[in-house]
Amino acid sequence: MRTLWFLVKGSRMRLVLAMGMSLASGFGNAALVALINQALVATSAQLIGLGWRFLMIGVAVLITRTGSQALFMSLGQDAKARLRMQTIDRIAAAPYIHVERQGSSRSLSVLTQDLDAIVVLFVGLPGLVMNAALIAGCLVYLGMLSLQVLGLAAVTLCLGSAGFHFANTRGLFHLRNSRRREDSLVRHFRALFDGAKELKLHRARMREFVDTTLATNVEAVRVQRTRGYVLYMAAASWGSFIFFAFIGIVLFVLTRYVPVTAHMLSGFAMTVLYMIVPIEGVLSAIPNLSTARVALERVEQLNAELPGEASDPVPHVESFERIVFEGITHRYFREKENEVFTLGPIDLSFRPGELVFVIGGNGSGKTTLAKLIVGLYAPESGRIVLDGREIGEAQRDMFRQHFSVVFSDFFLFDTLLGIQVGAIDALAHELLDALQLSHKVTVENGVFSTLELSQGQRKRLALLVSYLEDRPFYLFDEWAADQDPLFKDVFYRRLLPELKAKGKTVVVITHDDRYFHLADRYIKLDFGQIVAQGEGEALSAAASLAGAAAPRAPQEPAASAPTPAPARA
Repeated sequence: MRTLWFLVKGSRMRLVLAMGMSLASGFGNAALVALINQALVATSAQLIGLGWRFLMIGVAVLITRTGSQALFMSLGQDAKARLRMQTIDRIAAAPYIHVERQGSSRSLSVLTQDLDAIVVLFVGLPGLVMNAALIAGCLVYLGMLSLQVLGLAAVTLCLGSAGFHFANTRGLFHLRNSRRREDSLVRHFRALFDGAKELKLHRARMREFVDTTLATNVEAVRVQRTRGYVLYMAAASWGSFIFFAFIGIVLFVLTRYVPVTAHMLSGFAMTVLYMIVPIEGVLSAIPNLSTARVALERVEQLNAELPGEASDPVPHVESFERIVFEGITHRYFREKENEVFTLGPIDLSFRPGELVFVIGGNGSGKTTLAKLIVGLYAPESGRIVLDGREIGEAQRDMFRQHFSVVFSDFFLFDTLLGIQVGAIDALAHELLDALQLSHKVTVENGVFSTLELSQGQRKRLALLVSYLEDRPFYLFDEWAADQDPLFKDVFYRRLLPELKAKGKTVVVITHDDRYFHLADRYIKLDFGQIVAQGEGEALSAAASLAGAAAPRAPQEPAASAPTPAPARA
């Protein structure tokens, strides 16, 4: 009941009304049983009055049952939508590093399967409440017929509840574990599609992934789900056994010691038989209650693991004078190297209208530095100063609004979200032409006609979106790494100088040494440390010298040159 009360927070009056209608419907059904039993011994004159009462109660049962079903269905969809938006808001408001650690598989499982389980609970609640009320009404009628029978029924219920509780608790344990395993299963399902190319190209990898990774998890979920539901069925079977034991004791034992008229005996038989289906309905609905309870626990746990991020009201950001990073550091665990990697301490500053290249080998910390620069990661030590104001937790969201970024693992939305589309239509079409995308994509009212593009084309479209955002600080993470020379030239020789000329700060993570001379300055990283800084021209000259000094490939000897003798062993 506590779970249900929490789920309908804000709609509790509707819940009370739905519960009341369900109870009325259940008690009405019990009243119909009593009327039927009375009709069996009534005179012709009495049957007319009983018939009208039967009709009125039957219509009331129909109305209350339909109304309660509609209300519970509405409450279920409201609860699902509210919990879904609550979780979405929590994910959106959480610091990026927590979202990154959480991953998508578990969140997707909560937003879909677990919330659907909660809706199933509400779908089954009208029948559960009505059946419970019907059983209660029938017990009251039995008590009216015989207090001894009512006492025996109370003892039977206590025994049935004790056995049911034991089996249900064990079933709930297995159900919780199976839901945790399904998070891993969802992640592997995603890998089955995302890694389809790699799996198709390597048969042994495909077989090991399917037969070991997937099959093992599928089997583990199957076993635990089966155990859980078998225990639920055992609990239901125990309830049915106890109920039939009650019938046998009443009919074959109690009637020998308690005076029972034929009318009372027929009432016992009819009432007990009428209770069989509702009792089975209540017992079969218990797994839905347990599933919903587990689902709600998972939703609450996910939300608890995603802390909110404090933020000041975000003004419209147009420019800045200087951003300074003083001794900032960031540490994280690298699984491949099985060690903790430390970036920093880093001391940097950026001003408007400069083009900065960040270079360094793979694993040197360039992308991590980029996430620190744009405020996605909070430094573990040191400080960030924007125009003389230190950036704390409350200012971090405001700070991030200065940046437009295209990461190497970028995501592309199909709509220009958050951009005033009316003023940039002409510029969008101009950039589509410059990036040779106009034959593939059009932009109408801020919506792209398609995203079915190659990776290189999608990256060019992401660059277009970033350009249209018109932020004061731009960062591009290996944007040109997989582009043709033509588009590299457009990027380095046209778009970057245009951004710089507009007073934008531009930081480019790159390995393209032929364009190093375009940078105002460069920053070189190695093992998380800044090992060199300087002007772009100097970097270009150093790269040219390194290229000239590199050993050349051996040339074929000239035709007139003697062939050297083979070396002896």
